[in-house]
Amino acid sequence: MPAGPAGGREREILTAIVETFIASGEPVGSRTLARASREGLSAATIRNVMADLADAGFLEQPHASAGRVPTAEAYRYYVEQLSGEAHLSHENQSIIQDTLTGVTDVEEFMERTSHVLSLISHSVGITVATSGPRNALEHVYFSRLGDQKVLAVVVTRSGVVRDRVLRLDIPQSDLDLAARYINENFRGWTMGDMRAELARRLEQERSEYDRLMESIEQLYQQGALAANDDTQAVFVEGAANLVMNNVTGAEDRQRLQDMLRTLEEKEKVVKLLSAYLDTRQEAVRVVIGLDEALPASNLHNFVLIGAPARVGGEVMGSLAVIGPTRLDYQHTMSAVSYIARLFDKLLNESE
Repeated sequence: MPAGPAGGREREILTAIVETFIASGEPVGSRTLARASREGLSAATIRNVMADLADAGFLEQPHASAGRVPTAEAYRYYVEQLSGEAHLSHENQSIIQDTLTGVTDVEEFMERTSHVLSLISHSVGITVATSGPRNALEHVYFSRLGDQKVLAVVVTRSGVVRDRVLRLDIPQSDLDLAARYINENFRGWTMGDMRAELARRLEQERSEYDRLMESIEQLYQQGALAANDDTQAVFVEGAANLVMNNVTGAEDRQRLQDMLRTLEEKEKVVKLLSAYLDTRQEAVRVVIGLDEALPASNLHNFVLIGAPARVGGEVMGSLAVIGPTRLDYQHTMSAVSYIARLFDKLLNESE
């Protein structure tokens, strides 16, 4: 990784190039910078500095006659220089608050957050809700609806109610026994832990509770206990923004296709966020180049800006924006930080 620019002039010109390119999407030439220079620097002086920055790995030239564009290292340097606490516009604060105020459920908050992040960043908003004590099991209920139909109802401690109709032929008396067994043994367990323990007991205790465990096994295999699944609910919105963001050449189209394929797979989205967002971090994290987590996915020209979502000290998930490296970093970082704080505030108030 190259060191930062050597002097103040180099730093100022590099910052100007990054911000100009983010705003215009066009390679930046020395004449453009000279016209905007507060010091009255000549185009020739700026060209010399740009050549030094290119040699140091901060700029590249897409075409022989074109200006220069920032490299990933330039963006990394630029983000390091940004002030930690920029303020969102009142308009964006209002949009976020109107979208999220009144929400008391973690998953609904995450779903709305992915939408509002994509809206104000013009990129992809991603949220992952991880089950914790608030989304642990409170109660299950099974009801026979008719021939080969069973209604499974799962209630979590945060008040979420999920129901699912299953194609099963189990007598109501056996359904009642199964519900009683699960409620007495697993109230307060997260769905993932409960499902893992049930799988273990189905193997070890089948002979002792043969009929009961047979009913539970049928319910388990048909997904009765997966309605509020364990682990992570993933919300992705704004993939169309990637299509609209100046995708031109064949290489750009290939990168876009790779990213869209990644976003379609829940496991890969979770892997991306878990690879780059540490639940212990307090500040928003910016990661430029996402190929380390998914080496075969051609994601080196994309950026992730994200943070954990907490209620009190408990991590309930994560939220992030993924977009091209040509992104309004300060604005997006501020939005992610603002929503993370609002998440804690609103869900604490709802308890």
